[in-house]
This record gives sequence, structure tokens and C-alpha cells, in this order.
Amino acid sequence: MDVTSPEVLAAAGAVVVAGGGYLLVCLRRRRRSGEAEAGPAEPSTPPPVGNLRAALAATGRRFRERVDAALGRGGDARFEALEEALLGADVGVPTTTRLLDGVRARARGSDDPVALREALRREMLAVLTPAAPVVVDATPWVVLVTGVNGVGKTTTIGKLAGRQRAGGKKVLLVAADTFRAAAIEQLGVWAERTGADIVRHEQGADPSAVVFDGMRAARARGVDVVLVDTAGRLHTRSPLMDELGKVRRTVGREIPGAPHEALLILDATTGQNALSQARAFTEAAGVTGVVVTKLDGTAKGGVVLAVSQELGIPVRWIGVGEGINDLRPFDPEEFVDGLLAGD
Repeated sequence: MDVTSPEVLAAAGAVVVAGGGYLLVCLRRRRRSGEAEAGPAEPSTPPPVGNLRAALAATGRRFRERVDAALGRGGDARFEALEEALLGADVGVPTTTRLLDGVRARARGSDDPVALREALRREMLAVLTPAAPVVVDATPWVVLVTGVNGVGKTTTIGKLAGRQRAGGKKVLLVAADTFRAAAIEQLGVWAERTGADIVRHEQGADPSAVVFDGMRAARARGVDVVLVDTAGRLHTRSPLMDELGKVRRTVGREIPGAPHEALLILDATTGQNALSQARAFTEAAGVTGVVVTKLDGTAKGGVVLAVSQELGIPVRWIGVGEGINDLRPFDPEEFVDGLLAGD
């Protein structure tokens, strides 16, 4: 008996897709005795907006204390102390200089702390000009997700999948981080949790081959959104960054115009190191937007300002916790008020 025949595979509970001289076999999980067959998970309800100020407590409290102390001083000492406050929050030297120059121009010699605080607020908002809305004009809409290991990349993909499923979209996850078995397994858990489809190979497989199959599957299944998880890599390792470029080219060959977005995941706790990561990934993957994670546990949240000002890359999402609803669209006013206004 030929165990690779479509009839035998179907009897074993496999889905067989033929084409291009190969068979793509996906084994269904068999039910335990008495266990109902699980259908796709129902989309979760859209996440609440919540209060970002509480999530920014680690950055905001310390920053506000230093800003208050600075604004209480007079003359040049005020701006020296304000500079220290901004640098202490990891805003970075170029962005700090831009902010202070703007505050001086807006204040016009005023010593009023209220006026100076409002001038700082307006300058921070000027740095964080809202990104243009993403216009989804292609099906499938392919999002390439990149970043170094440990920044919360796979978890962020799961949260994005949850949001898209809540909006009624059919989502496909592509497990192209084949260097770590744990990454493949973790993405599988998120697929089950959110009701998304997933394409994955074994650990050690060629990431571009996984992406190739993923793009083919997306077209065949009528998927709305594809989220591609790429291998976490050090931005200083040229061969790994070259491979990321290969993945991007594979996506483009299979779906013209894709990837439509390239999101870079940055860990806020790394501070200024996030800037060097962003520069390298932008060159290799054509980053179009940034997701800043772990803002709820760092005093370095000022890096959001630095990324926006120095690199001109819009911050599209921020992560403020581990839950599926703890990823939210970036709102500049909400962020600045979280830093300056307190609870």
C-alpha cells in the first residue's frame, strides 16, 4: 500500500494540497475519546482603550519629578536640569536638543512653570506627529514582523492577530523563525488562541521556503491578513540580516507589492540601543512602522520620542503588558500626557 497516496493520507486525517509538483500535507489533531472537534476560535471583543498613564508609571513618575524640579529653577539652571531629565528618560541627545530649542522659542523668556510645561508638551507632540493611517488596499495584506530576540516579537504577532480576528478578518500566521523550536510552538499557541491559520515547517527549515508556502496558502485560502514571524537576530550580524532581505524578496515575488507593512519590534527597556537596531532593520527590511513593547516596566520610555524624531519612522503600536488586550494603537497625546500629567 502506498502510504503517500491521497486516499491513505485523507483517511489518516490529513489535508492534502497538490500543485507545482509537490504535496503539502497538514495533519489534523485527532480527537480524544468523547472530545468534540474544536472549530475556529471565536474572535475576541475589541480591546478596551484603558488608561495609558498607569502603564507609563515607571517612566512617567521619575520624569515628572525631574521636570517639576527643573521648572522650579531659574535661568540657565532650569534648562540644564530639564536636559538631564530628558536624557535620563533616554530621549537621546539630538531629540533633547530639538525639544529644548523649541521650548525656549515658545516660552520667549517666560519664567512661568505652567507656560514652560505647556511649551514642552507642545514640542513633544510636534516630535510625535501622528502617523498617516494605513490604507489596506490589497488582499492578502502581508505584514513582515522583525526584531532581535527577546523583544516580544512573537507575542506581539499574536496580539495583532487577536485584534484582526476581533475585526472579523481571516488571518494567517507564518512561522518563519525556524531557528528556535520554541518560537514555532509559541506561534502555534497564538494561532489556536486567536483562531488564526498557521503555516509552519520543522525547526531548521529554510525560512524563505516557509514564507513561500505561506504566501501560496494565503492566496489559496482567501486570507485577509498575513503576519510573518521572522527569526530574531542581532542587527550586527550581516549574514542574518541578509537572510531577512531574502525573506522579503520571497514575499514580493509571490505577492506583488508585498510586504505591505514591515513592523519592527523594539523593547523600550533597551533605551538608546533600540535606535541602532532600528537603523539596521530599516536598511534590511524596509521598516514602515515601529511597535514599542514593555513600556509598562521601564524608565526609558523617552526612546519613543527618539525613534520618531531621529529616524522618521512612525510608532504605530505600543505594548503595555502581557495580555492579549495590552497592545494598542499609539496615540501621541495620550503618551505625552502619560509622561507629563501623572495619574
